[in-house]
Amino acid sequence: MKIITRDVPPRAAWALEQGGLHPLLARLFAARGITSKDELDDALARLIPPTQMLGAQQAARALADAMAAKQAICIVADYDCDGATACAVGLRGLRLLGAPLGFDRVNYLVPDRVTDGYGLTPSIAKRVKAQGADVLVTVDNGIASVEGVRAARELGLQVIVTDHHLPAMKDGEVTLPQDCIIVNPNQPGCPFESKSIAGVGVMFYVLLALRAELRERGVFTAQNQPKIDSLLPLVALGTVADVVKLDANNRRLVAQGLKRVRQGAMPPGMTALFNAAARKPAAATGFDFGFALGPRLNAAGRLADMTLGIECLTTDDALRADELARTLDGINRERKVIEGDMREQALQLAEEMFDESEEPPPALVVFDPDFHEGVVGIVASRLKDKLHRPTFVFAASGAEGKEHELKGSGRSIAGFHLRDALDLVAKRHPGVLLRFGGHAMAAGCTIDEEHLETFEAALQQVAHEWLDAATLQRRIEADGPLEAKYRRPDLVDTLHQEVWGQGFAPPVFCEEVQVVSQRLVGEKHLALKLKHQGEPVDGIWFSHTEPLPERVKIAFRLDADEWQGQRRVRFLVEAAEV
Repeated sequence: MKIITRDVPPRAAWALEQGGLHPLLARLFAARGITSKDELDDALARLIPPTQMLGAQQAARALADAMAAKQAICIVADYDCDGATACAVGLRGLRLLGAPLGFDRVNYLVPDRVTDGYGLTPSIAKRVKAQGADVLVTVDNGIASVEGVRAARELGLQVIVTDHHLPAMKDGEVTLPQDCIIVNPNQPGCPFESKSIAGVGVMFYVLLALRAELRERGVFTAQNQPKIDSLLPLVALGTVADVVKLDANNRRLVAQGLKRVRQGAMPPGMTALFNAAARKPAAATGFDFGFALGPRLNAAGRLADMTLGIECLTTDDALRADELARTLDGINRERKVIEGDMREQALQLAEEMFDESEEPPPALVVFDPDFHEGVVGIVASRLKDKLHRPTFVFAASGAEGKEHELKGSGRSIAGFHLRDALDLVAKRHPGVLLRFGGHAMAAGCTIDEEHLETFEAALQQVAHEWLDAATLQRRIEADGPLEAKYRRPDLVDTLHQEVWGQGFAPPVFCEEVQVVSQRLVGEKHLALKLKHQGEPVDGIWFSHTEPLPERVKIAFRLDADEWQGQRRVRFLVEAAEV
């Protein structure tokens, strides 16, 4: 492991400090590309306007017409946290904006991961039509659903695609669904700067455009318009849980959502999920969204039915929300057990690919007939973290008549665009990939089991061409030493109040410390007594069992725990350079 210290542009740090920021925050923000305090303004007025998102105004006009005509609208969601929150935002927002019109004809349908697969398919379109819908709105999917959109249009449905994924490619050209309205910042010709916005963010922007359209039609005035900013806690949750890059616009969305959560202004389902996770909303951070609430919602889509998660986020009955949150918590516990067993098996299979004295291959592909397809993405992520290689984990499809197919989920490392790699594999080996899609760091695909070895060899060939030794070396970026005067619980709280996440990494400090003592706790965590700049401090390295030398350079995050009524700083070790 190599610990790399981030550069801190001195002029930017000085300007931020002169603008009134705490010197530690000024240093951290400067290292993340912030050059002025103005860039940290998280006011709603600073959001990119919805007029910049191609298709948003067209979608708003279509929805306003449908609402005025009392047409039925059906939202087709995805089965992850982004899809669930996007669906909840759509349902709550359309009902909220439809209240002055007396409009409440909005429903949803979420595909089953096993039997339906991902996205809007012709069979999903038929089920939407059978529900009596007139308008079909996708959230967090649809941009690659060419056949599904065609089938929906042939059934007489108006289709509005809201998505954030990359469009499908065919023969090197972008292929978009036809005869529908598309709202997606990643479609050709869209000037919206925040290309990394989550699916829930796209749906929120459609609602912003719809509110403006209804205001223009005189349905309500600027003074009595519905407060759709009440949806921002859901937007923040979906944005963080989908691990999209927290650019300036996404950080504002998350910051606004967190402010409302800390004030207790959120749907009952989110409150119930905080309770189920034993987290305090008043001290909520992005970490809670990504590692407490998000996994409980995702578990429903992985092992059960995401309608449980969507109902939890849309009900206004606190008792029902608590019941659903407890159910989701139980499903998540089951997911952890399945994941743990799969992770051990997958790691064993991966390590059998190379000798202990050798480096792992440039990409890993793992399959076992007993793997659960709902958990392959998490296991791929764990393997990627452990071995620092682009990783695909496959499971046999559970869909009837498709037992010969394998569904794979992949996770990547910096410098290897996973979706582009799949595209290259598809071009070099036509017919091997039945379906694929995704992003730079996460992607999925479906193959016939007979093509597994071909896929593995092809992916490893691309990785061999694209990755060099420096990229394959495990590394962690850190923020340099922590001054002893900043090792205080109040400064830990200050850091936790800020919005950190993908593309705007949480603070990780690094320096040499003395290891006074160390012991295993819970059989898998290393508890440490350290001396930091000559002063004692506790530390813990979760999921690490190897002992450390007496003096070692570590990378660590700051945390504060309470002991006998006193709050103390402790170091959460992320890595060690040995």
